[in-house]
Amino acid sequence: MDSTILLFLFQDGMLSGAVYALLAVAFVLLFSVTRIIFIAQGDFVAYAGLTLSALERGETPGSVWMLLGLGFAAGLREFMRLHRPIHGRRIASIVCSYLLLPLCVLLLCQLGVGALGGLARFMLTLAIVVPMGPFIYAIFFKSMAESSILNLLIVSVGVHWMMTGFGLLFFGAEGYRTAAMLDGSYEVGPLTISGQSVLVLLLTVVILLMLYAFFNRSLEGKALRAAAVNSRGAGLVGISPTEAGTKAFLMAASIGILISPITTIYYDSGFLIGLKGFIAAIIGGFASYPIAVVGALVIGVAEAFSSFWASAYKEVIVFSLIIPVLVWRSIFKPHPEEE
Repeated sequence: MDSTILLFLFQDGMLSGAVYALLAVAFVLLFSVTRIIFIAQGDFVAYAGLTLSALERGETPGSVWMLLGLGFAAGLREFMRLHRPIHGRRIASIVCSYLLLPLCVLLLCQLGVGALGGLARFMLTLAIVVPMGPFIYAIFFKSMAESSILNLLIVSVGVHWMMTGFGLLFFGAEGYRTAAMLDGSYEVGPLTISGQSVLVLLLTVVILLMLYAFFNRSLEGKALRAAAVNSRGAGLVGISPTEAGTKAFLMAASIGILISPITTIYYDSGFLIGLKGFIAAIIGGFASYPIAVVGALVIGVAEAFSSFWASAYKEVIVFSLIIPVLVWRSIFKPHPEEE
């Protein structure tokens, strides 16, 4: 292996690692706020890529019907949770949040898909995919916020299979790749780096810095963390754990839309991408954003070199990276019940 091949593999590994880092950040974000290991996180990536691809083809994406169905179910669940007597202002809030928003997005898709420009398609994709996070939280997780981590994990697995099934129904089995959001390329020695790759790398750094500043420097970020550490105590001082969960899912659902231009996305692509982000989150202990990002970059580089040397075993090699981490944590950071 000469130095040029080494550089190309390292470049591919860093790019893949940046993709996994975005997913790892989302995993850590959700767990640090809600204690939910959200297996379906990668499905937001698949839905975003396939939705953007449908808009580029001038079609109404099937995910908008998914959004409408989730909004109706979430609104019904919120209505059932209302305390008696029921106030009209609260009903109006539920209708606007869970029904009016999806209907407006559906109307936009029906009226002007073919005339949308690049930025408008990007914003419309966000409007379709991002609200799915809070809707899913309202339907499946809000009423069981006090449940064990295992119960929440089981529910998240069910949500993943639901989203995968509807993804096949709405988008079909064919894979799509969207147009690059940042054109051009840059020559760095023997390497040619695309503008989209640079954008993903920069986005990873920016998101990491923003999350660090938000959770460590802002009052609202500290409140979200407090809701996860002690939800009852947080409630006593005026911090709503359910509102914290809604905000966390809103932020997590917005991560990943820039991935689709650098890889072909299928309806079930989210699981494998999300699984590698999940491993990176484990390396970070579901608590440290920087360590999770470093773990994701290591996974990406290991995957690139494994593809070159032993492509048939690359997934085995990548997923085996979790074993020494788990062994190390079991020895030096035992569960509190074992201490």
